[in-house]
Amino acid sequence: MSGAFAGEQSPSPVVLAALIKGRRTIHDFTSDAVPEAAVLEALELACWVPNHHRTEPWRFYLLGETARAQVIELNTAIVRASKGDSAAEAKRKRWNTMPGWLVLTCQVNQDSAREREDYAACCCAAQNLALALWARGIGLKWGTGKVIRSPAFLEILGADAAEEFAVGLFWYGYPAEVPEQVRRPVRELTRILA
Repeated sequence: MSGAFAGEQSPSPVVLAALIKGRRTIHDFTSDAVPEAAVLEALELACWVPNHHRTEPWRFYLLGETARAQVIELNTAIVRASKGDSAAEAKRKRWNTMPGWLVLTCQVNQDSAREREDYAACCCAAQNLALALWARGIGLKWGTGKVIRSPAFLEILGADAAEEFAVGLFWYGYPAEVPEQVRRPVRELTRILA
């Protein structure tokens, strides 16, 4: 056998399609802990994405209890300032229920074209992460709210804003519910040019 899967069994297109189409953003999780080894394995697979010049710009942070509490307090303050006490406390309560936390950052590049390429690669890494976890029955929610753009957020991570920026805050865990989802037919979104 020759080609990309020489010496390996080619993945079934049906299985791959089911994995991709079956994956969902999970909003509610059970309280069951996800084994750290499963997350680390998924992070390893996250790195195997197209990456121009192989810059490998992604950095991952797994958040423990102290870091989570600091992020929750930061987000609560941000929500309180814009929406008031009631909304802030509701958000604090919800965020305290999230079982697993990780952050994906991208390295800063002074070349804006390269930085866009690197950000795109990080987004691909997020998709690989989501699929790798989903294959193990673990769901993910990718958050890009105001909290990740706060300078204090990177300080909590011990990251330098001159060196990297946040791509997302990800919650992970076993789904309490898997929502239904549909997509528009690809023919509505595709132009075939002569």
